[in-house]
This record gives sequence, structure tokens and C-alpha cells, in this order.
Amino acid sequence: MQSRIGDKGATGVVREGLFSPELAAAVTGARRRAVRDGDGQVDTAHLLHTLMEADPAVCRAVNGRGKDRSVRLLGYLVQRTIGYGLRWRGTVEDSGSLPVLLGCRAPRWSPAAATAMEGAYARACARGGDRAEGVDLLAALAQDHRCRAAEVMRRAGVDTAALAADLDLMGHEVP
Repeated sequence: MQSRIGDKGATGVVREGLFSPELAAAVTGARRRAVRDGDGQVDTAHLLHTLMEADPAVCRAVNGRGKDRSVRLLGYLVQRTIGYGLRWRGTVEDSGSLPVLLGCRAPRWSPAAATAMEGAYARACARGGDRAEGVDLLAALAQDHRCRAAEVMRRAGVDTAALAADLDLMGHEVP
């Protein structure tokens, strides 16, 4: 089965029209962040970082139940960018869902990131939408307990299982 997300050449091309403008901006920003950081893959933490910056609905969802967790989470993501995540540099993020492709100069999507984007689109379709939104990707990231984004969320005090459940209960609506 061919991916709906697409991945042409070494850079990975996201098909237009599958994502909301906020999510498309986050995906583009994640790719730029990976290139700037010299990472070989665009991983789920890159996606989460730019998603938090690009989509206020995602920050509201992370905060949930009146807790202000988004600021702490962004702090952890910034720390990762400036050194916290050095142990990840040069390593492959793999949740075991797709084969890993190595040997390209420009970053490709990590298997976990590609799976999360597919999951976001599937969630959008399940709720009757034709484009995935930021909260759809956030739900997919929170559901993959082995991805880097989920690890960073947990370190920032976000209960990823509860977040995923809250997002499932809310469907598309985010307070």
C-alpha cells in the first residue's frame, strides 16, 4: 500500500490538501528544524515542537483540564533543540511500525513520524473531515507511547494516555 503522505526523493513530499494550514505549516517547520539541526530524520519531536508553535488548538488540548502544561512542554522541546536531545542525534526513531530507510543526505520522515501523519489523516477521515488538523496529529503522537514526542510529553508532565483519551472523547472539538 502506498503512503498517502508521500515521500519523494530524499526530502519527503507531503501531498497538498491532506492537512489544515496550521498542520501544513507545522510539517514544513519540522522539516526545516531537522535540516537546521543537522538531523538525518524528521522525527516526532520535530513535529510536536513545530505543531505547538503553529497551532493554538494543540496548546489548548495539551493544557486540558485547566493545567498549563504547554509552556513546560515547549521548554522541554527547546531544551532538546539546544542540547537536551543530543543523545538522539544520529540515531533513528523507530516505533517498530515501518522499515527504516538510511543513507540519504536530506532528512526523511522517521518511521514513527510517517505513521503519526498517516494516523492523523485517518483520524480526520474517521470524524468526517477531509483534512487532518493539529489535534489529529497530537492524538496520533500521544497514542504512540514509544515515539520521541510521547517521551518528551511525559517528561514535561503530560499523561499521554489521558491526553489521547481526552482527544478521542472530544473528537474534533478542542476547548
